[in-house]
Amino acid sequence: MTRSSHYTKPQTAPPTPRSGPEVDATTVVSLLAVLVLLGGAYGASVKILPSAATIKTRILFVWHLFDALIHLVFEGSFLYNCFFVSYSLPTSFSVATRHHPHIRLLTPPDVYWLGSEDKLYGANYGYGPFSRLWQEYAKADKRWGGVDLTIVSLEILTVCVGAPLALYICELLRREERKGVLKRWFWMVMLATAELYGGWMTFAPEWLTGSPNLDTSNWMYLWLYLTFFNGLWVIFPLWILFEGYRAMSSAMSQAEMVDLVNYLKKDD
Repeated sequence: MTRSSHYTKPQTAPPTPRSGPEVDATTVVSLLAVLVLLGGAYGASVKILPSAATIKTRILFVWHLFDALIHLVFEGSFLYNCFFVSYSLPTSFSVATRHHPHIRLLTPPDVYWLGSEDKLYGANYGYGPFSRLWQEYAKADKRWGGVDLTIVSLEILTVCVGAPLALYICELLRREERKGVLKRWFWMVMLATAELYGGWMTFAPEWLTGSPNLDTSNWMYLWLYLTFFNGLWVIFPLWILFEGYRAMSSAMSQAEMVDLVNYLKKDD
């Protein structure tokens, strides 16, 4: 009996992964969705923030609301694909691999996502709009089309902790209480640090292994998907850390001055 005689053809083959740098409907809709979320964040700032809010406060509000929306909508949909979108493997996996060369495991040998030995999870195996969206981004970084353990672990924290914290910061900015300056900056610095750490842990393993999952052969992949979109979560957090350091240093200097004045009054 030949090896292929053990192969049971699945009832539904996995979708063919998106390939090539062409700009199609999925590309346009994905980019427009980002702009819609950004526009929504700015519109909310106009409606929610006091008219006397400074430009810096407005930028911080828009960034954190945009940050939360991206995490909840886009990265939330990534997690949905990882947990609920799957493809059942045929009986003979080795033959399935030969017949479906786009099947690609992102987990180590003998490690099975959610304990399922006969299923593959991720956007690559879905047909819905959010699956197609992540298939589009996976053309630049293959890990986002399947289940990469590091990426999924980071995104769970990002969606479940980072996004709610960003919304909480927006509420603190809306109140604009003078006594809450240090409180606002403390949480903004915490979130900015987490964002930078998440970015490092996303790309450092790739850089240290020769970037096997990244495709930088096309300008759209390199400069738009990988550099621009990920760069936003480097530039803004670094700016927030700088501004947070200045604000907290100023507040502590004022507190020290008040303590000094009070101390001198006691001596008098």
